[in-house]
Amino acid sequence: MKIEQLSVFVENKFGRLANIASNLGETGINIRAMSLVDTSDFGILRLIVDDPKNARKVLRDRGFTVTLTEVLLVKIPDRPGELGKLLKLIEKNGLNIEYVYGLTQNYKNHAILIMRFDDTDKAIRIFDDEKVSLVEMDDIINV
Repeated sequence: MKIEQLSVFVENKFGRLANIASNLGETGINIRAMSLVDTSDFGILRLIVDDPKNARKVLRDRGFTVTLTEVLLVKIPDRPGELGKLLKLIEKNGLNIEYVYGLTQNYKNHAILIMRFDDTDKAIRIFDDEKVSLVEMDDIINV
């Protein structure tokens, strides 16, 4: 249920993002989702890839600072109001979201949210109790 996400420290310099994407592509690693948050000097690039451990090695070998973190891929119906329902459930149960971003393609009439919580195991228990669907990595690789 937990998915490994790459977090890459990226200097805010021309061509750095292209360099990361090219290095992964040249080694056959497919990017399934990404988010980039930046300041004037640096950014944090978050990636869901089909081979996170190899991707971390590839990028580290090329001088990037990379960590693996655990996230959940939460599946909700792709219609108005569903995100609000999910967020109210999260609030009601006292879960703290560190960040969230979405997968860019529709997944069988559902939206996929990539969510990082301060207590991932608690989030899994709550989602299981409340019948909230989580997506496994194999499902994303084959989309």
